[in-house]
Amino acid sequence: DQEKMNWTNTYKFAFGQARISEGGLRKTDDKIDLESILTYKLNQYVNPYAGLTFKSQFAPGYKYNTPVAGQDLKVSKFFDPAYLTQSVGAGWQPMTEVKTRLGFALRETFSNSHGYADDPKTGKTETSKVEGGIEFVTDIECKIADNILFTSKLELFSPFKTIDRVDIRCDNKLTMTVNKYITAILAVQVLNVNPFPRTQIKEVIAVGFTYNVF
Repeated sequence: DQEKMNWTNTYKFAFGQARISEGGLRKTDDKIDLESILTYKLNQYVNPYAGLTFKSQFAPGYKYNTPVAGQDLKVSKFFDPAYLTQSVGAGWQPMTEVKTRLGFALRETFSNSHGYADDPKTGKTETSKVEGGIEFVTDIECKIADNILFTSKLELFSPFKTIDRVDIRCDNKLTMTVNKYITAILAVQVLNVNPFPRTQIKEVIAVGFTYNVF
């Protein structure tokens, strides 16, 4: 029954750089985020789903201020790392503004030269790995006022082998339309993904200009 099937495809691409005094140009944003979700509308609240997501980046990333003066350590590049996740489970929409889902997931990690897929317990360097685990995702899109929109996405993944270790990705954005030409954005991103040992937080305040030709 096509009326009960809902196939949603979303994509997010972002890339930005900023000149930081003597440090030169450095990346401020770099994202490839694709998602495809097929949902069967079983009833008003609980709906089975199958999902596929892909995450990576465009340009190399560096660790700055390394012990060797004048040298920056390259820690990532295009498709290194890259994450492909397939999941099945049940979705729940308690209200129009909130959608959440919980399911079993299979996450594949690809890394050619930076070790994100490597298992230190083996005697060789792996370039890919597969992890089974539990996925939890919540999307919020709430119109606070006629000119203010709040969006948030929380993504959690916990592998079965290390169930107490939870990878966290959380993107929050407040978009304020000043007038038909000017938009102000406040964004906060929280990231804690293995193998990084600590939580990373990024805050962005931006002003954009829009103009409709037609």
